[in-house]
Amino acid sequence: MSAVNGTERATRTAGGDVLSTVLVTGGAGFIGSHTCVALLDHGYEVIVVDDYSNSTPQALTRVERVAGRFVAAVYELDIRDRRALSAVFDRHRVDAVVHFAAHKSVGESTRMPVQYHDTNVGGTTSLLAAMREHHVHRLVFSSSCSLYGDAGRGPLDESAPARPTNPYATSKWLCERILADVCRHWPGFRVLALRYFNPVVAHPSGLLGEDPHGEPGNLMPYVAQVAVGRRERLAVFGADYPTRDGTPVRDYLHVMDTAEAHRHALDHLSDAAGMQVFNLGTGRGSSVLEVIAAFSAACGRTIPYDIVGRRAGDVPELVADAGAVARAWGWRPTRDLSAMCRDAWHFQQLNPTATRAPPPGRTRRSNRCA
Repeated sequence: MSAVNGTERATRTAGGDVLSTVLVTGGAGFIGSHTCVALLDHGYEVIVVDDYSNSTPQALTRVERVAGRFVAAVYELDIRDRRALSAVFDRHRVDAVVHFAAHKSVGESTRMPVQYHDTNVGGTTSLLAAMREHHVHRLVFSSSCSLYGDAGRGPLDESAPARPTNPYATSKWLCERILADVCRHWPGFRVLALRYFNPVVAHPSGLLGEDPHGEPGNLMPYVAQVAVGRRERLAVFGADYPTRDGTPVRDYLHVMDTAEAHRHALDHLSDAAGMQVFNLGTGRGSSVLEVIAAFSAACGRTIPYDIVGRRAGDVPELVADAGAVARAWGWRPTRDLSAMCRDAWHFQQLNPTATRAPPPGRTRRSNRCA
């Protein structure tokens, strides 16, 4: 195996497979772009497909600036377009896929349920068809803690029943059921589904971070935009939940911990036959008001907010029991809420309006194919 930037270009998994080329769907998105950095840093060749519906091509310019390496190829396409997606597999010998491409807003999903199922479930089945056609049998799937729904208080492990309360969560649960069926009926197919508990913030460099199109649907980017002056006030959706201060409690996970977990997942795809499911979280919940206080401390200014009515589909508390992945891989997140707020504020200061422009100092070669 050849060396690239001091790392091996191909990685041998725990099961003995050599994985060198990884297709990342939604690779220009928030978690996808940070995962591309983690993969490039560890010597993988990375192929990206993205339709830029909630991202920008410039995110990949920033990925390459951070990693010091080029992404091997980028294709602008909707993964539901089976012909275009199949052509990507025709052009590249893909060893494994990391699948992020999906709509992801709880609130938006309650207004657009058909679109969420069409994109999230339909995109996944389209991807599986292309993988089957091209004999690619390794997949890391971006799942979500939201599928646990209103499961009650206390940390949740993977045995907690699925009780989705919104179309986004239901779409993730349906995808997991489809993947489990595929593993049962396609011998040799391996899937790792990672159920995240609220990934947030940015790369410590400040070049990459959560910068959604339009009004943010997640708490941390909204707080950051209020802090930097892009928005006037934060809306807190409900203060009458059965939690310690009445606002919803979530287990926030630094996006770099999330990205590194995906890289580890590729190493462990062959640990067991079929499908494996793991929670990713810190095991510590923070309320909305606690996040606001922590961000205020990080930026040195008070974050103005208003208490408004509850948002459809929200639940009081979602906190991870992530002991299974720690036992299986020896992996644990290393960054706490103060580090998350510090990195989010650094990113927002460097990008006070948006990250649609490329960073200075590096020009990306053109390798996009529509």
